[in-house]
Amino acid sequence: MAPSGDNTVANVHSGIDSTNKTLLKSDALYTYILDTTVFPREHECMRDLRLITDKHPWGYMQSSSDEAQLLGMLIKMAGAKKTIEVGVFTGYSLLATALALPEDGKVVAIDTDRECYEVGRPFIEKAGMAHKVDFREGTGLERLDELLVEDDGAASYDFAFVDADKPNYVRYHEQLLKLVRVGGTIIYDNTLWGGTVAQLAIADGVTICRRIV
Repeated sequence: MAPSGDNTVANVHSGIDSTNKTLLKSDALYTYILDTTVFPREHECMRDLRLITDKHPWGYMQSSSDEAQLLGMLIKMAGAKKTIEVGVFTGYSLLATALALPEDGKVVAIDTDRECYEVGRPFIEKAGMAHKVDFREGTGLERLDELLVEDDGAASYDFAFVDADKPNYVRYHEQLLKLVRVGGTIIYDNTLWGGTVAQLAIADGVTICRRIV
């Protein structure tokens, strides 16, 4: 979602492009990982969207390439078909999700900024993934509440990814625990806030939760 009045997270990533959003201390090592493992596996449409988004004034908000591929792998491992993404921006991680889903899979994509989503929509369409995406403009809390009242909303989702306003993560978690089925997965981005909490090798902190009850 677009930055609000609280610029804390934006300041954490200020000046960082999507190819260097990591806590690894060695830039050379991270470049090696990207060049040998990540970029060769990156879908052409994802590459093009990543490069366009890097030029955006809020480009620091884009998910890193290694994180996007981790999401795709987890979705495939879980056999997920019905997913939620809170915080879309231009849709780089959204496209990764759509590509990982089966042909009849769906992702409900929630963001307050349709203009940013429209930047990525042509790349989603070019990749042939538009039929899997259900974009819903609005705040995460409101749209998740709406999903909860839909007939098949409660406990029917396999997977959720949250990369939105950090102060609401706890509230999102409360809602998603009702929406995601037992055994489903919920993933939160930026949980180490640019390294201010601890050091981790995947982007700047990815927390993976599995609903067990």
